[in-house]
Amino acid sequence: MRSAPLLTVVVTASLLMSACDSTDTAAQRGGAPGSGGFSRAPTLVVMEAASRRIIRTEVEAIGTTVANESITLTAQVTDTISVIHFEDGQFVNAGEVLVELTNQEETALLAESRANRDDATTQFKRLENLGIDGSVPMSDVDEARSRMEAEQARYQSVVARLDDRLIRAPFSGLLGFRQVSTGTLLSPGTAITTLDDISVIKLDFSIPEVYLGLVEAGLELEATSSAFADTRFDATVRTVGSRVDPITRAAIVRAHIDNKDRLLRPGMLLTVRLTTAEREALMIPEAAMLQRASQAYVYTINDGQAEMLQIENGERYQGWVEVRSGLAEGTPVIAEGVIKIRNGSAVTTTPALAPGS
Repeated sequence: MRSAPLLTVVVTASLLMSACDSTDTAAQRGGAPGSGGFSRAPTLVVMEAASRRIIRTEVEAIGTTVANESITLTAQVTDTISVIHFEDGQFVNAGEVLVELTNQEETALLAESRANRDDATTQFKRLENLGIDGSVPMSDVDEARSRMEAEQARYQSVVARLDDRLIRAPFSGLLGFRQVSTGTLLSPGTAITTLDDISVIKLDFSIPEVYLGLVEAGLELEATSSAFADTRFDATVRTVGSRVDPITRAAIVRAHIDNKDRLLRPGMLLTVRLTTAEREALMIPEAAMLQRASQAYVYTINDGQAEMLQIENGERYQGWVEVRSGLAEGTPVIAEGVIKIRNGSAVTTTPALAPGS
């Protein structure tokens, strides 16, 4: 029983020594007791200077591509196919023969007509020389001339009939699928294939009537296709429709796209971005702005501390926001790390990463 007070004294002394050791260790680490032994370091932020940029007013619409010229090839006469000179999807030049129809009868008639024409021409020349000498009456010369011209007309008629049995490409373009075979009996209106001139693509799209005053012939626009995600197609407005749909309150606009690489085909869906106006404005990254109720703020740095400034913001455009007042051009603002700081917080900076870094 007498040893109990002595034991209590020894335990108390041990606890006091442990507390002193903890205090010394904390002091050596530079922190206060109970703070975990570390002081808070400045917050790392990224700065971006307010700069002047271009803001564009854009209209976005969905358009459909149309071939510059497009036809379905058919025959003009009824006859069977003797030769086919094209393949599916082939590019052909204007005037190129695509299909030959049976023409034995016309070929024979052509030979006969050519012989009659040549004979009539020879007779006329002979009588013409005699008529000059007065050996034959001029009435015989005139009769021979009329016969020669008649035979020439008959010859041209047979040539035209023979040419009708040659189906040619009326313009250069891309052929579709072949829908006939050798031996097929064609009649006027029977589809042979399609032909599309895609050297220039027409792009038709609708715009709301409120933009009619901003769109006119010659205006440049940009179109994209999901089939070619990394390609931008430049187009030029050629025509604005003469009527506005009374139900949709929209007008049709037609633009032309130079399609020399033949990437675009008729019937494709394109997204159109039409720039109607552009202006220069002082802008900062959208992430740098804090919105509190109707007020907008940004952080700058003053003597290593974050300083909050109130600004008047304007339009937002492609990740940037317009500053109408409250900030001078070239003033650096905190673009990244804004949510980690408060007014007066200690900060340290790193420059903004270059695009593509």
